[in-house]
Amino acid sequence: MPLLDNLPLGRAAVQWPVWSTTARVVTTDPRATTSARRLVEERLAAVDLAASRFRPDSEVRGLEAAHGRAVRVSALLAELVQVALDAATATDGDVDPTLGTQLSALGYDRDISLLDAHPQASRPPLVSIRRQAQWRDLTLQQEPDGDAILVVPAGVLLDLGATAKAWAADRCAVDVAEQLGCGVLVSLGGDLRVAGPDPDDGWTVLVQDGQGQPASTIRLHGARAVATSSTRSRTWRRGGRDLHHVIDPITTLPVDPVWRTASVAATTCVQANTLTTSALVRRKEAPTMLRERGVAARLVARDGSVTTVNGWPAT
Repeated sequence: MPLLDNLPLGRAAVQWPVWSTTARVVTTDPRATTSARRLVEERLAAVDLAASRFRPDSEVRGLEAAHGRAVRVSALLAELVQVALDAATATDGDVDPTLGTQLSALGYDRDISLLDAHPQASRPPLVSIRRQAQWRDLTLQQEPDGDAILVVPAGVLLDLGATAKAWAADRCAVDVAEQLGCGVLVSLGGDLRVAGPDPDDGWTVLVQDGQGQPASTIRLHGARAVATSSTRSRTWRRGGRDLHHVIDPITTLPVDPVWRTASVAATTCVQANTLTTSALVRRKEAPTMLRERGVAARLVARDGSVTTVNGWPAT
């Protein structure tokens, strides 16, 4: 789990497995923890039903089965798709939500914990996967009743994983703070968001991509979110080759891991996650891109060396 709040798991904190990672909720009011977990679980369940490409009853899978026909989708999925399209626009397509078919062809077609045990793990990975469309080919039309009409080109399976998880962390934190009136930290694997009043000593966060990896402890000053994207997590083997889930939209293959991890501190998880993913895709151009965006960032290179940008807020 790349991001951990640096508080002991006690009566003000709770954690549980979800989406092949760990959800953690910490509240400034111990009495609110149980209710906070319930709110978060309900929100995550709704996101999963809308956007999971691993469950056959999700809206995303229904769109794939529509073979290019217009489909009325829920307000939630419409918002998640719009967030993904905004991320694609902001990164010139580095973060592209139309790569689900390519990920599935590479072998990432089920929960990451099940991949190595699957018979296809021994098959050679595909060298080239032809794209049927890109993010600009999606059509999303908002309806007055709150639903929306979405057209996904035939042959395309949406992959909203990165931006949807970041959006969920943002939304869950805001939900808890607004409904329970306390400060809260919500961590979903590599996406961490705080909302509401801070604890007296502030929020301290340990950023580390696994045991034994370079670590940085930061105190959130102004920034309300931290996200980390990694080429070392969500990995699997196929045909004797190590693969990971961050795809280069041009080659449709996993990006060359110039960076082990990219972390960004920002106002929202969506903003931070969008830029960390873009950084991994941009490879050597990442420091310049992040510097120009004006965000504090930390990059861990393949050899373990660390590059920080724009005053990474280490304690």
